[in-house]
Formats: sequence, structure tokens, C-alpha cells
Amino acid sequence: MQPDIVLAFGGCGLAGLLAVLASWRAGRSIDRWAFVAGMLALAVESGCRGMISRSPDISTALQWELTCLTASAFVPGIWLLFSLTYARGNAGIFLTRWRLALIAIAATAIVAVTLFRSSLLVPRTSLSEQAATSLLLQLGPAGTFLQFIQLLSAVLILTNLERTFRAAVGTVRWRIKFMLLGVGLVFLIRLYASTQALLFRHIDPSLDILRSGTLVVACVLMMRSLVRTGHFNLDVYPSQSVLQGSVTILFVGAYLLIVGVFAKVVTYFGGDSSFTLKTLVVLLLLLLLALLLQSDRAQLYLRRLVSRHFQRPLHDYRTVWLRFTEATASRVEQTEFSRAVVKLLADIFQALSVSIWIVNDRQDEFLLAASTSLAESRARALQPTTAETIAITEYLRQHTEPLDIEEREEDWAVALRRCHPSQFPKGGARICVPVASGGEVLAVILLGDRVGAAAFTMQDLDLLKSIGDQVTSGLLNVRLSQRLLQAREHEAFQTMATFFVHDLKNAASTLNLTLQNLPDHFDDPAFREDALRGMGKSVRHINHLISRLGELRSELKISPTPCDLNQAIAAAIASFTDDKDFKLDCTAGDLPALPLDREQFTKVVTNLVLNAREAGARHLQLSTQRSGNWAILEAADNGCGMSAEFVSRSLFRPFQTTKKNGLGIGMFQSRMIIQAHGGRMLVESTPNQGTVFRVFLPLVQN
Repeated sequence: MQPDIVLAFGGCGLAGLLAVLASWRAGRSIDRWAFVAGMLALAVESGCRGMISRSPDISTALQWELTCLTASAFVPGIWLLFSLTYARGNAGIFLTRWRLALIAIAATAIVAVTLFRSSLLVPRTSLSEQAATSLLLQLGPAGTFLQFIQLLSAVLILTNLERTFRAAVGTVRWRIKFMLLGVGLVFLIRLYASTQALLFRHIDPSLDILRSGTLVVACVLMMRSLVRTGHFNLDVYPSQSVLQGSVTILFVGAYLLIVGVFAKVVTYFGGDSSFTLKTLVVLLLLLLLALLLQSDRAQLYLRRLVSRHFQRPLHDYRTVWLRFTEATASRVEQTEFSRAVVKLLADIFQALSVSIWIVNDRQDEFLLAASTSLAESRARALQPTTAETIAITEYLRQHTEPLDIEEREEDWAVALRRCHPSQFPKGGARICVPVASGGEVLAVILLGDRVGAAAFTMQDLDLLKSIGDQVTSGLLNVRLSQRLLQAREHEAFQTMATFFVHDLKNAASTLNLTLQNLPDHFDDPAFREDALRGMGKSVRHINHLISRLGELRSELKISPTPCDLNQAIAAAIASFTDDKDFKLDCTAGDLPALPLDREQFTKVVTNLVLNAREAGARHLQLSTQRSGNWAILEAADNGCGMSAEFVSRSLFRPFQTTKKNGLGIGMFQSRMIIQAHGGRMLVESTPNQGTVFRVFLPLVQN
């Protein structure tokens, strides 16, 4: 059996098999039933081609060709319906928009093969004595119109398939890829065949083997897609603007232009027997180009190639990002953050004048946060009025992209230019970068006086937009940090006030009781002595409380000098050695002199001893030793101990304590002193067993 016959009937069988498989559990799916009907139409068409090749005479071949054209008339409408609905979550919108075109294409094709059947073909045999396969079928008016409908529908179908593919991402694209490739291949060859038919006004049976072979390959691809379950039940949402940016339109336009020019040239020079093959080569080359343009991997490689070898970026974005992060990450105060930003922008964009104006919470006042060209006194004179500020914020809420304000005459632009005057007559355009979030304008960045009056390019504006977004995030973080700090300060003040008021209340109660008894027992010398002693104790307690709180508020400053750690410890614990109820032992290790503020370090040792006594310890062991470049002071007691949660969360916070009469200030103050020396403090504690403090001090000042 001849290869063309095998391919024709093979394509017919495979297409019919696909139709049967797709109809299984089709339900009410429009795209699935459109696929079934379309495959049946292709199966009938391919079967007719096989019968044409087997026809014994011209008249029989002509009848089968008419049947083939009748089957092909159903293809445009059915497959256009499929391309509009396959895997699309918004298929209803497309069907509504395309309903007239869909009905027109389907109806005109069917009308052409039914009402004008006699004008479809005009048979004409070749001059050579060959078999029926050499039959050339001249197109009549209806046949020419039908080929035009086939060409137009192929373009629309390919365009819709392309749009679906481009809108799909990830696993969705993976599922539908082979189905779209198979259908696209069928209609690409149909486009080629229709083009040849319209150019030469006849149907060349020699193309049947190409169409049949293409159908076989397409069926294999679509069969591969059917194996991937769920590819019909997907929600892809392509753009409704189908022709915009379509590679298919460009592809078809380029192909028709090239083939049309070639046909004219070939006709002028007397014809070329291999012209059909050459046009097929052009088609395949354009197809390869289109596939490369649609390939994600190819696009990635192309972008990398252009970026690395053909386009020089104005900015090293990774370096800019790193510099911005390093310059602003540690800025927790608004003015410091703004100063870092204007300095960075002036350096990146070579702009001599950069300013940041902050908008207050009421959105009615601009305040200069930082500038490379304006002093605060000058800024106050240029500050926008309330009405101008409102106009500026209203406009920038709707326009968040960087914009050139140099030539704009609106009131808001005039106000911005006034508050950012040019320092040079030819400084170039001034750029405004809105800093906005959630419909609220937080600030405005203004740049001008660029070196050499260089214009801001699109890359500059894109980078400014990215930096503006980062400044927005940074300002929001700064504001949040300030609010958290205020909340913590308020909480600390409330806690401090609670302790202070509680102690004052106790002292006042003691004094009040003494005053109440004073009139009745004033003549008793013993009472007067007890009263004076009690009042003195209360006053001393109040003074002690005030001094402890004063130490907490004051700024810690140290003046380290070379000092013997063991001697400093011995001097600090001298006043505690006479307590018979509290045993204090000290083991001195061999240590070199180290930089130490003796007065401040004495407070650390005192706090460790008092902490042990107030925790109910009966014994405290102090010892020193050396470990590498560190001097270590260890204080181990047998007091009440602390829980692991209290040690990790509360021990070094002010006003947190487990002792009945403690203020929770000692350990907070001690760690501040140790950290100021460049050291650290570690704690190990077990409830009801005791606590071990280890103080690490550097032997060499860093």
C-alpha cells in the first residue's frame, strides 16, 4: 500500500480514536465536545484523502474531493469554538465577544459547500499521462472563498491558542502544552495549504501526504496531552485583547508577505517547479522562530545575552541594593534615616540637590527631614502652605510614579519647585519621587542639579521608583519602631511609677502613724527616739530609691584604665565580710591587668552580692580565672534561684524581679556596665538550688 494512503487512513483512525476517548466523561464541557466534533471532522477529512488516493478514475476522485471539502467546511467553526473555550476560566466572556464572528465563519463555510457546491471545483488533468493522483483541481469561486475562510479561521485559531498558552503558567502550561502544539501543528499546515491554494487557484493533491502526516503527528501529541489528567478542567485567564502583541499575527503576516513576493518573482522569471517546497521551508523556519520567541527558556537566554553583551545598564542594581540596605538598616530615627537616603541618592544619581520632605499625620504640612542643599532656616521660608500641601498630597495619591516637575504649571508642581530651588542655572530637570503607602503620602523626595545637567533616563526613573518603595518601607518601619519605643517607655514609666508610689505609700504610712501617735506620746523619750529613728529610716529609703532610679536614667560613661581585677573585687566586697549570716568566699586566679573602670565595676560586684543576699543565699563563692583573651568572674550562690523563662525574658529588663523587696534594676545596670567594657554576662540558675553568674571581660581593649 502506498505511503500516502497509509498516512491518510492512519490519521483517520487516530483522530477517531481521540474523539472517542475525549467523549468519555465529557459531561457538559463545551471545549471537550468541541474537541470531539473537531476530531471527527478531521477524521472524515483524512479518510476522504485516503479514498481520493485509491480512486480508479477522475470522476470518483472528484466526488471524494467534494466530500472532503464538505467535511473541511465544518472544521473552522468547530475548532474556533475549541480555541475560544479550551482551558479558559473566562470562556464565557470570549464566547460573548466572538459570537458573531464564530457564527459568521461557521455559517459561510457550510453555505459555500451546500448552496454553491457546483462552483467549488473545476477538474483539470495534467498534460502527462499519469495516475489519478496527478489530478489538479481548479478552484471555482465558492472553492476560493472556502479556502479564504480556511486561511482566516486558521489565523484566528492559532492566535487564540497562542493567547491561551501565553496566559498559562507553571503546571497549567505543562498540562496543556502538547494539546496546543498538536492542534497548532494541524492548523499551521492548513494555513500553508490554504495559502498555496489561494496563490495558484487550485488544490494540489501532492500536499495530501503532508496534511495526513501532520495529522498523525498531531494526534500523537494530543494523545500525550490526554494522558496528563485534568488538562480540560483548567482556569486560564488570557487577555481579551487578542490581537495585541500576538506572535501569530506577526508570523502569518511575515509568511504571507514573503510568499507573495516570492510568487511574483517566480512568475516574472517563468515559474519554478520547486516553489511549493521552498515556501514550506520558509513556513517551517518562521515556525521555529515563533517557537523560540514563545519559549520561556529561550526568552531567558535571550535576555541574558542582551543584558551581558549588547546592553550596558546604567546602574549596578545589586551594588545599589547592598549600599541602600547597609546605609539604612540601622537607622531607627526618622532624621537619621532621611539623611542616609539623601546622601545615597546624591551619590547614585550624581545629583547635587536632594531633599526629603515629610508629610505630617494630618496630611496638611510639609517638614524638611534632610537635604543636601537646604538649611532648616531656608526650608521654613520655602515650606508649602496648608492649601498647597493638600493639593500636593491629593495629586500624589493618584500618581505614585516618579515624575518630572520642571515644566508643569499646576499649583502643586509650582509649590514643589519652590521648596526645592535649583542651585545652578543649568541644573537640568527636577524630579519628584512620591513616597506613599495605602493611599497616604508619607514623604516626597526631590532631586535636581544633576552633574552636567544630565537627563533622567527610563532606567533612572525605574530605579528611583524602586528606591522610593524601599524608602516607604523604611519610613513605615521607623515610625513603627518609634511607636513601639514610646509604648515601651510608657510601660516602663508606669512600672516605675508603680514601684515608686508603692514605696512612697509605705514610707508615708509609717510617717503618718508616727504623726498620729506623736500628740499622745510626745513626752515619752523612748517614743521620741523610736519616732526619729523611723522617720530617718523612711527618709533614707526614699533617698535610696531616688538615687537608684536616677542611675537608671543617667547615660552610662566609663573611663577604663589598667587595673587588677582581683584587687577591684576585694575592695568591692570589703563591706560585706562582717555579716555573720552570709558567708562570702573569694578565690583569686592569676590574671594580668585589664582595662577597667573601677568605680563602675564596683557596682557590678556589689549588685552580685546584694542579689545573692536578697535571694536568700547563705553562701556566695566568688572566683576569677583566665580563658584565652578573657578574664572571667564567677559568682555562685545557693539562693532561691530563677526559672529558665525568667532568665531568658525578664532578668536583664528593668523592674523585673523575683525578690520580695527588689526593684529589678541591679542586673539591668550590671549588664549595661559589662557591655560598655566590651564584655558579656552569662547566667545559669536552677529554682530552689542557686544561681551562677559568669562575667567575661576582655583582657585587651578592642
